[in-house]
Amino acid sequence: MKGKTCVITGATSGIGRASALELGRLQADLILVGRNERRGAELVRRLQRDHSCANAHFMRADLSVQREVRELAVAIRNRCARIDVLINNAGARFDAFRQSADHIESTFATNHLGHFLLTLLLLDKLQAAESARVITVASGAHGGARGDFERFFRAENYDRKAAYGNSKLANLMFAYELARRLRGTKITSNAVDPGGVATNLGRNNGFMSWMRHIGYYALKRELISSRKGAETIVFLASSPVAEGISGKYFFRKREVPSSLISQDEDAARRLWESSLHMTGLDDRPVPG
Repeated sequence: MKGKTCVITGATSGIGRASALELGRLQADLILVGRNERRGAELVRRLQRDHSCANAHFMRADLSVQREVRELAVAIRNRCARIDVLINNAGARFDAFRQSADHIESTFATNHLGHFLLTLLLLDKLQAAESARVITVASGAHGGARGDFERFFRAENYDRKAAYGNSKLANLMFAYELARRLRGTKITSNAVDPGGVATNLGRNNGFMSWMRHIGYYALKRELISSRKGAETIVFLASSPVAEGISGKYFFRKREVPSSLISQDEDAARRLWESSLHMTGLDDRPVPG
């Protein structure tokens, strides 16, 4: 990975941080995106100390705020001549209904729309690479989602579990649709299920809510470390075996099937068009 530029969202904790440390060990140049500047600075220092990773930079942004995503894209474009790997990892889950600064339900705004917008704004930098890889972190939670995304955009209909599952379904449908639209180019797009990882996801909802999340996977004996959860992400980002593979869903470094609705191309196109409208990209040239 020496000389290759990797952008990682949600890089200051959990599997994003674990991915950054491993890609830093492989000598990648890193753009680390997160909301916590202190943790970002600490991660950069560790990468420099442990892996002599001189080209690691932290950039602060809240993926749920479209203005900040646009500012982040400008900052990345100014720093990078090209992007070899984009890892769309940042994620959130909210027990109670809340809206982003753009008046969009926060789970959908953070997990899907922020990454949709960032990816399209960085597309020309991905095209400038000899070959580029977009990796979007989805979840097995997508399996029970029905794709009725707008149902949870109002407080009276909000269901935290369904809203999160739908946002992960949107991640997966976006990864597939991006792969279809970039077919024949030098850019691949794949999705990952990292498994039941012991991270801070849901910690914002309080300690007990977070413990229920951890306990669910622990009782199923499926709880794994952040480092273990990051292995498939790092594999897709760095392995020659993954070169040229696109439009797939991976779990434990293997391609796995996803839900039937996630493979519905008409539904994916509708989500794409709706996402263009919600991010104000209607009038921009985009893939497809």
